[in-house]
Amino acid sequence: MLLETIEIQIEPRDAGTKGAVKRLRREGKVPGVFYGPKTPPVLLAVDRKQFSTRVAELEGSHLIRIKSDSPLLAEKVALVKETQLHPVTGEVMHADLYEVDLTAKIRVNVPLHFVGKAVGVVRGGILQPVVREVEVECLPMAIPEYLNVEVSDLDIGDSLHVTNLAMPEGVVAVSETGLTLVTVVPPSIEEAPTVEAPVAVVEGAEVAPAAVAEEKKKEEPSAS
Repeated sequence: MLLETIEIQIEPRDAGTKGAVKRLRREGKVPGVFYGPKTPPVLLAVDRKQFSTRVAELEGSHLIRIKSDSPLLAEKVALVKETQLHPVTGEVMHADLYEVDLTAKIRVNVPLHFVGKAVGVVRGGILQPVVREVEVECLPMAIPEYLNVEVSDLDIGDSLHVTNLAMPEGVVAVSETGLTLVTVVPPSIEEAPTVEAPVAVVEGAEVAPAAVAEEKKKEEPSAS
C-alpha cells in the first residue's frame, strides 16, 4: 500500500523571540522550518490540531503537499524530518519539514506489520519481533505505507530476515540483508530485546543548516 500524500495548510512566519514563539503556540499553532538541499530555510507555522491528527500521530513516513498563500511554500512536497514534543504533555512543539524531489530516490524507514499466526506460537512458542522498521530506497511516490511480514510458517527457533521481505516494485531494502526481523523463541527463553529504529529518518538529507539549528535552539520547548 502506497503512502497517501497529505495536504496541509502551512504559512510562513517571521523570526521572533521566545516570547513570540510561545504566543504562537498559545494560539494553537506549531512553529517549524522548511528546508532542503537547494532550498533556503523558511520559518513556518501550522495548526497544531491539524498537524497532530493528520501527520504526527501516523505510523511511518508521510509525504506532505504544502498548501500556502506563499510562493516559498505553495505546492512544495516534504517529509517530516524531525518533531520536538513537550516533555510533559507530549504535544508537538516544533517540526522540521524536509523538501523532497519527486524525481529522485530517497531512503526512509518503513514500518513492518507482522501478519499470520506462527506455527511455533501454536506449539507454545513466543513470537518475538526484533525490529519494527526497515530502511528502503525508492522514489518518494513509491514509498510503501508499511511492509507485511508473513510469519505463519515460523516454527520455534525459526527467524525471518531482510532477505525474506517481499518488496514492492521499485522499492529496494537497504538495511543489512542478514538483519533479523522476527523470531519464534521457546517460552523458557528470555525474550530478545527489541531494537528501536529511528522514526521518519530521511537518509541522504542534509544536516539542518546553521540558521535552522539556531532557530530551533531559540524555540526549544521546556517543561514549563
